[in-house]
Amino acid sequence: MHATADGGVELDADALWTSVVAAGEQALAAAGRPALHAIGLANQGETVMAWDRATGRPEGPAIVWQDRRSSSICDALAHHGPRLAHLTGLELDPYFVAPKMAWLRERVAAQLTITTTDTWLLHRLCGAFVTDVATAGRTLLLDLETGSWSDEACAIFGLHAADLPTVVGNAQPLGECSTFGGNVPITGACVDQQAALFAEGCHTAGEAKCTYGTGAFMLACTGSTPTRSTNGLVGCPAWRLGDELTWCLDGQVYTVGAAVSWLIDMGIMSEPADLDHLGGGVADAAGVTFVPALAGLAAPYWKPHAKAAFTGMSLGTERGHLVRAAIDGIAAQVALLAQAAGRDLCAPLTRLRVDGGLTRSRTLLQVQADLLQCPVEVYPSPHATALGVGAFAALGAGLPAPSDAWRPSAVVEPAISADEAAHRLARWRAVADATMDH
Repeated sequence: MHATADGGVELDADALWTSVVAAGEQALAAAGRPALHAIGLANQGETVMAWDRATGRPEGPAIVWQDRRSSSICDALAHHGPRLAHLTGLELDPYFVAPKMAWLRERVAAQLTITTTDTWLLHRLCGAFVTDVATAGRTLLLDLETGSWSDEACAIFGLHAADLPTVVGNAQPLGECSTFGGNVPITGACVDQQAALFAEGCHTAGEAKCTYGTGAFMLACTGSTPTRSTNGLVGCPAWRLGDELTWCLDGQVYTVGAAVSWLIDMGIMSEPADLDHLGGGVADAAGVTFVPALAGLAAPYWKPHAKAAFTGMSLGTERGHLVRAAIDGIAAQVALLAQAAGRDLCAPLTRLRVDGGLTRSRTLLQVQADLLQCPVEVYPSPHATALGVGAFAALGAGLPAPSDAWRPSAVVEPAISADEAAHRLARWRAVADATMDH
């Protein structure tokens, strides 16, 4: 990926295709090249691109979910925000797809197709022009109630539903793929975070997970009820199996792994293991607070122009304190998302299942459990998204679905009181409130 000074984050589309093919080949090689019965594709839901539907050729880079250049589109349409939230369940923010599509439409030839990357990948893999309902739910163009395109939402962005791909379920035949040898049906497709939610067994209302990757993504299943958040989260489809839609609440922290990478680039850390070596080597952050708004703030704030801030430093501040402040800032944002989900669900979360690369940090997990005031259960595989979309592919092919029963590789319990957790969260939130508009 390539970040630009004006808030752009771009990805070479051909490199994306190459990575998908390489990942499939590596998985087959690792499994001893068994006979393939079905294929599933997960995707980075809010990333869009322009391409030629006749040739399949991409035109320019993909615009990544972190890209903020469509902020001007959101500002111009701000008066439509409440209506869009009611129609789609989503906040009007550059994070979501439609602002990026409108921004890109102004800059590419009219005959080009603009979609999320899954549609382009599926078109190359099997010729289909489709997107799954969970990915479509990230666009600001999908009717939350029906799981179909909203003509009204499309019109707000100057887009046309007829130009958009067909919305499909998450477990059904989409076409045949010869990329990996033979003609193998593609029968599963899903946006990455909802696939992980499915893999981690969060199938009933109130079950929640958080993935700590480039960003952190906290999803809570709401079951068969579409929920419009009144606490700063977004509501969206989780998956559709047959005719049955399941919904979820979603909250995002834009820079988590990205914040760690930034700390490494700045020379504050040398490697991710320093989260524990440095951040875990001090008792606390010694008064330092970090608001990791390196790409703006998402839920529950929705401040795309917010900037990151370190505060409370002194001559006695050490690198370990800065790293610990970064850990505290990440965990505080996730805790606020979990609290918001509890208010929307009218019951606090009783546990949080977690996955992703940063769950290797014991310090982060402990701080997270402390601020959540509930157990944190670590998913035993780093590949929750792949396992989730694999389960959808199995279901779509009529194969036995993998069991969703699993044992956490670790369970981390809170080690501080509820009063202390509330105090720490209030202190972090006070700094965030004071700095986010500057």
